[in-house]
Parts: sequence; C-alpha cells; structure tokens
Amino acid sequence: MKALRAGVIGLGVGEAHLRSYQAIDGVEVAAICDINPTRLAEIGDRYGIGGRHADYRAITEDSEIDVISICSHDNFHTEQILSAFRNGKHVMVEKPVVLHRREAEEVYRAFVDSKCKITSNLILRQSPRFCEIRDMIREGAFGDIFYLEGDYLHQILWKITEGWRGQMDFYCTFYGGGIHLVDLMRWMVDDEFTEVSAMANDILTRGTGYKYPDFFAALMRFQSGAIAKCATTLGPQRTKFHALNVYGSKLTFVNDMPSAKLFSSDRPEDERAVTTAYPGMEKGDLLPDFIDAIRKDRLPEVNEIDIFRVMDVCFAVWESAQTGRSIKVQYLV
Repeated sequence: MKALRAGVIGLGVGEAHLRSYQAIDGVEVAAICDINPTRLAEIGDRYGIGGRHADYRAITEDSEIDVISICSHDNFHTEQILSAFRNGKHVMVEKPVVLHRREAEEVYRAFVDSKCKITSNLILRQSPRFCEIRDMIREGAFGDIFYLEGDYLHQILWKITEGWRGQMDFYCTFYGGGIHLVDLMRWMVDDEFTEVSAMANDILTRGTGYKYPDFFAALMRFQSGAIAKCATTLGPQRTKFHALNVYGSKLTFVNDMPSAKLFSSDRPEDERAVTTAYPGMEKGDLLPDFIDAIRKDRLPEVNEIDIFRVMDVCFAVWESAQTGRSIKVQYLV
C-alpha cells in the first residue's frame, strides 16, 4: 500500500476532507491552507498539522504532496486546479469545479496533460437509501423509467446575501445546489441529459446585494426520452432535503423523512416504507474510494466524465434561464 501525503486548501468544508484523509491507512495530511489565519491555526492545532500556509501554491507546488483537496471559494478553483495538475497532483475539488465553460475546457486540458486523477464531492451517491434505489433500477424492478424529480431544498439564503458567494463576480445557486441532483439522477438511471429548459427568479433576494437569480427550475430530457425536473432553492421554509421521486412502469419511489415510500399500484395496501438510512453519509466519504483509485490506477467513483458532464448540464441550465430558450447540452467529454 503506497503511503500518500495530502494537502487541504480551504478549511470550511475542507475540515471534513481532512478528517477523512486522516482516517485512511497510509495517508498523512501534511499541509493545510486557508486565507483566514485564525481558522488556519485553529484547525492546525485541532488535528496536529504542522504545515500551515496562507498561499495555496505552498501546497500545489510542494513536491512531497501527492493529492490535494481544493475546498476554497469557487472563484479560486480554476487557478488552484491548474497549479495542482501542472505540479503532478491528484485533485479532489468541491463542486462546482468551475464557474464558466472556458474554465472547464482549460481544466480538462490540464487534467489530460497531467495524467493525474480528478474527482469532485458529488456526495449524494454515497447515501445508502439512494444506492438501494439505484440498485433496484439497475435490476429492472422499476420497469421503464419515464420521469424523475430531484430538488435541492436548503434554507441557507444567508450564504449568498451575506457570505462570500454573494461577493463573487458571478455565482449560480444551481451550480452549487442543483448540481447534486443532476448527478444523482443521471447516476441513478445510467443515462445522459440531452436538452434543458429552465426558468429562474430572484424573489427571495430582492432588495439585497445579491445580483443573480436565487431560484431555478429546470426540465431536462434524457437520451432515453425520460424527463427530469430539478428545482433549486436556498430559501425554503423547511428542513434541508434532497427531494427525489422516481416514476417507472412498475414502481414509484418518493423520498421522505424519516422513511421513503415505494408504490407498486394506486392501492394503499401496495405502499411500503423504505427505511434505509438517508442521508447517511458525510462530506468526506468519497475520499477513501479516491485514494484507492490512485493506488490501483483506476477510475474513481466520481470521475472526469461525471464531473465535466454535470457542469455542462449546469451551463445549459444557466443559458436557458438567461435566454428563455431550450438548450441542447454540449458535452466537453
């Protein structure tokens, strides 16, 4: 088992990455980076990390570092990923990987040239409940899938009205939230989206300094002809929830809390509860697979195809919402 040295850039969600690395045999977190000196000292002391830096290049250019988690503000991702790949590092990057199509193209070229591996924290694939339903779909239990609904519902409006996201030159809530359900649905049915029609509004953030739509609703068509709907809001008056409804010719799944539901007809007696854990995962849970993929030179669970294709769907959603037109998804990979 090859010993690996990891670095973590950005110590918000990056703290969960750090914990996950430290729990993997043969992985040492050698260095951390944050622009907030108080946070840097606090996390360094809490986890016993000696290498502490304010400049990300101290990590991306360190010849002793093998793998890097990039958990910084979204508008810093591109330059940090490029630096990491140019210096031969494997990269786990928080979503969204990039904010613009031109950045995706640049990052993909650098990734190919580096011959390193990349993954992103599309963590809903780790939910035991969603894994169970995916397995049932793959086994044919649902019959023909004709419609899915996947909604990102999370009351964190302050993150765009007061936090760093709202201070960036550009931010899209769909890129940060809806992206999870885009990936989950395409993973569930093993299919790709071909067309998007989206609308957006800014009702919840009117009168604030936030400059972009805060709510998105997108209809998306799969290659199979199945239709999916994805709504994203950071301001619902409810608990955080990943709504997922799957409609097949044999079964329907409706996510709920604490138990989900499976229907095999319209009769009440044909409804049964799904009690498998939801969400049942932590933000660093994809890292053990990523480290194993590095060691065995295989594709990680979330690989470059997933990463760049979900971003291409997000770009199409933004373009559709801005232009009022249905957009064909143009895939980079």
